[in-house]
Amino acid sequence: MSLDDWTRGSHTDADATTHPTYRRGTGPGIVVIHELPGLTPSVVAFAEELVDAGHTVVLPSLFGRDGAAMGGLEVARSFAKVCVSREFTKLATGETTPVAGWLRSLARSLHEELGGPGVGALGMCFTGGFALAMMVDDSVVAPVLCQPSAPFPVGRRRAADLNLSPADLETVRRRAAGGCQVLGVQYDEDPLTGTRFRTLERELGEAFLRVDLPGKGHSTVTEDRSQVAVARVLDFFGEKLRG
Repeated sequence: MSLDDWTRGSHTDADATTHPTYRRGTGPGIVVIHELPGLTPSVVAFAEELVDAGHTVVLPSLFGRDGAAMGGLEVARSFAKVCVSREFTKLATGETTPVAGWLRSLARSLHEELGGPGVGALGMCFTGGFALAMMVDDSVVAPVLCQPSAPFPVGRRRAADLNLSPADLETVRRRAAGGCQVLGVQYDEDPLTGTRFRTLERELGEAFLRVDLPGKGHSTVTEDRSQVAVARVLDFFGEKLRG
């Protein structure tokens, strides 16, 4: 799946941080944050499904070679860049990944342009928890966490961590109590997601909508795509963004 039909642009936040973006579609807005190694054909293919469902989709490019296929070398290249970047937390607990500020700015800008109840945000794998961090901003009304895997689940504490600061977690709790639901999707035998879904159930209660897929897969809507997962995500965005 090519990015040739997508409109390339960029977004700069108040701190003068800039990242490239790709945009396509009409209708309510959704920010889809790619997994490692980057904007692979399978990520773009999933984004196309959201476009076909009647959404304006924005794909930020945070790392990796845009359009490159999933592979060991591409993962290694992207992983090396992520590991030295100050925009991402990798092992720290109780911290919000710094790039969340830029992503919130992108969501606000999209909402201001398109209007409506708000925008959706979906992260996957290393960026899975980023959608939760974006929920701190009121513009995000439909956060989706696909196989959240950061911080890397080395030890019980990291495996349970939500990649949020205490202040941001309190805001997420408040918004959840006010009716903003969070959708989480994972394979039930995926070791990379740790015990984060248990943490989310404890912190958010009934506002956390948990989907456990059978098996040992990882990438729920891309490389190990589950039609059940894709359908649930489409339904969630349709319900929350067309109110």
